[in-house]
Amino acid sequence: MTSNLEKVLYDKFGYRTFRQGQKEIIKSIINKEDVLAILPTGMGKSLCYQLPGYLLPHSVIIISPLLSLMQDQVEQLKKMGERRVVAVNSFLTPPEKNALLQRMETYKFIFLSPEMMMQEQVKAKLMTMKISLVVADEAHCISQWGFDFRPDYLRLSDWLSFSGRPPILALTATATPKVIEDITTQLNMRQPSIHIQALDRPNIRYEAVEVDSQEHKFDLIAEQIERFTGPGILYTQSRRKADEYALKLNAKGIRIASYHAGMEQVDRMFIQQQFLNGEIDWVCATNAFGMGVHKDDVRQIIHDHFPSSVANYAQEVGRAGRDGLDSLATMFFTRDDEDYSIFVATNDFPEETHVRLYKEFQQNGQHPSQLVEIGVLSETHVRILTYWLPRKSVEETIDILHQLKQQKIQQIYLMKDILTNSSCIRQQIVEVFGQQLKERPENCCSKCGLNKENIVNSSEQPAAKLILNAWEKRISALFQRNC
Repeated sequence: MTSNLEKVLYDKFGYRTFRQGQKEIIKSIINKEDVLAILPTGMGKSLCYQLPGYLLPHSVIIISPLLSLMQDQVEQLKKMGERRVVAVNSFLTPPEKNALLQRMETYKFIFLSPEMMMQEQVKAKLMTMKISLVVADEAHCISQWGFDFRPDYLRLSDWLSFSGRPPILALTATATPKVIEDITTQLNMRQPSIHIQALDRPNIRYEAVEVDSQEHKFDLIAEQIERFTGPGILYTQSRRKADEYALKLNAKGIRIASYHAGMEQVDRMFIQQQFLNGEIDWVCATNAFGMGVHKDDVRQIIHDHFPSSVANYAQEVGRAGRDGLDSLATMFFTRDDEDYSIFVATNDFPEETHVRLYKEFQQNGQHPSQLVEIGVLSETHVRILTYWLPRKSVEETIDILHQLKQQKIQQIYLMKDILTNSSCIRQQIVEVFGQQLKERPENCCSKCGLNKENIVNSSEQPAAKLILNAWEKRISALFQRNC
């Protein structure tokens, strides 16, 4: 079966050669091994399950973390002419979902969120199907999100523990040794074949700029966006700040839109489509944006804060320069930014009083959801405690949540240290992932010496590019969302 991989690569995808690491990963999959594949952003992770899908006899299940990512991958496959692809998600009405489940085995590629997979109706259907491969896309989310606000990621291990289960492929661009351990454990992987490619992207240059106030920070961000080439993504931590930045930058003639989880899903997908089509040059977003967005010519990534971890930072800056051309990743920060970053990273964790109150409600025969209704607990608190308390005692749960919270705080301290000490930013990032930098590129980072003029061409942002088929693209985007 592995002898004709190049033929399938050309016939189905139009490529004559594999990118580094892809062929070895695909061979392991076809040999029915569990596989963990760590490939840099933009290096063709999706092909690692799409190509085997055409050689394996049965359905491929893809566990995907975000609706926008799921829809984007479905549309990419449909553009290639593949009609046997479907996303089972919350966009479906109950009648549509029931009808889809009745014929789900007719699809080759089936995308689901971990929450959808854990629904009894869906689990029951999957157990009756013949499945050739289970894929955990963006598998770092198992470690990044599973232990706090998305515990259904941890419940996957129960579903994947049966004896005759299909092989598992876990895909990610970033995984520290600890995250690798979390992924292989939580997915019940059996002696996985682990393929790790070098994390470093030499065409991305790193810059850290300390400022003395939030006002000064915005002025420098606006100056950089006006002065240097886009397209780009400006990452911020709050929905309010994303909207505020977009409004102020629009007033300066910059074609930018905000994007965050507080918006309707259809509006988020429309903005994503505008960005992909070149109808806007910048997106000002929370970290809800970017995962799975296939735009090769992103020239800049700007952060106005300390990301919650080095892994998150590597994921986000990795969305620049997928075309191999020079790109710039700039972090503007004040020394006080770490306090707000810690608040954002740890706010979802229940406190000791929450744990005890939840347990007390249970013991009194009351449903903990009542605590949400009266504003004592958040829905996220309930999701977390619903996972941990049946498995651990109250004291053990309190201890686990405290440890997880401290880990989050330490990750932010590490991110701050990398940006504020005098050592090479690039070198420190790859070391976090247990790798060594093979070669430091010229114009590496602001610690080693950086000339931005040689990276992103200085240019005036156009007031408006002429998009002749803008309405056609809008109509097409709407039809693709509804198909």
